[in-house]
Amino acid sequence: MTQDEARAKLEECRVQIDDIDRRIVELVNERTRVVEEIGRVKREAQLPIYEPKREEQVFANITASNRGPIPADCVRRIFERIIDEMRTIQRRKIVPHPEDPQC
Repeated sequence: MTQDEARAKLEECRVQIDDIDRRIVELVNERTRVVEEIGRVKREAQLPIYEPKREEQVFANITASNRGPIPADCVRRIFERIIDEMRTIQRRKIVPHPEDPQC
């Protein structure tokens, strides 16, 4: 493969990555809207934000649905971060802090 062919292939891959990234952001925002509703329900019912049992269910679900090539431990770490951010959003919805910047 020549350098010009490599550059063309890299550009093609990068266009795909940009499209995939936009879809991921769309899905994360969709998930966030559901999380906000969960936060409202928890606030009204005075339920705790952190539910370790539910988080383990999420991890089991994503691990079971993972078909690779990304390893299960990597998927779990990604979702740990997503869940952490979602928990922050719920806290802001339940007890908003004026000094907290919005994500």
